[in-house]
Amino acid sequence: MALNEKPGTVVIPAKHYIYVEKIGPFMVNAPEAWGQLHGILPLLDAANQVTGYLSLYKPDTLIYRAGVSLAAAPVNLPEELSYVYFEGGKYSLFTLTGPYGQLGPATGRAFQLAAELKLPLRDDFNIENYLNDPRVTPVEELVTELLFPIA
Repeated sequence: MALNEKPGTVVIPAKHYIYVEKIGPFMVNAPEAWGQLHGILPLLDAANQVTGYLSLYKPDTLIYRAGVSLAAAPVNLPEELSYVYFEGGKYSLFTLTGPYGQLGPATGRAFQLAAELKLPLRDDFNIENYLNDPRVTPVEELVTELLFPIA
């Protein structure tokens, strides 16, 4: 697994974020949420500019949001989607290079490292930020940022 185990610090800017939310075990709900989102995206693309793909999640409450950032507030938002203006903030950054199938173990390791390093975590959503398009990027070159909210 190609996980950077020495985290950096980044500031994530505010974003217009639309998403499908599921509550429960991530291993079940994450694929369902992404499947639902991808089925709706063609409706969204007609009037909105997608600028990125990212999930927001809270392990303690089992909230998982599969979503996209938009260039502006959404227009003609399908009823299956929710919208929030995500405020952004300061995050500790771990980077995984490789298949999405490694996200579970990589995230587990990142949580272990966050505890070992005593990162000053704040109560906010963790983020998986997907930096490239899996439809055109070889799986071994996929890059995912694992972001932990810090004070």
